[in-house]
Amino acid sequence: MATISVGGKDIEVDEEGYLVNLGDWTEEAASFLAGQDELELTDSHWEIINFLREYYDEYQIAPAVRVLTKAVGKRMGKDKGNSKYLYELFPYGPGKQACRFAGLPKPTGCI
Repeated sequence: MATISVGGKDIEVDEEGYLVNLGDWTEEAASFLAGQDELELTDSHWEIINFLREYYDEYQIAPAVRVLTKAVGKRMGKDKGNSKYLYELFPYGPGKQACRFAGLPKPTGCI
């Protein structure tokens, strides 16, 4: 198992960079993971990351991109609940990349 070092703590990640233990997630860990993808997290990124964490707390599943898009649209409006907006924030895939930054498991149905 690989590890990343964040804030003086080693955190286990799987072969795709997802946290092994959800309890290891911190905002600093999210920023570190984003940095690996050469992204700097903005308020817009955090809005989606925090939404994903709330969604996971409620449903115990990381949503696939279609479900994510629909749920974001319902909560935040059409301007944010669309694939174009989400892909601008998370170019490697809003389901996969955003969930990785949020410390969640890889969404089901994502390859």
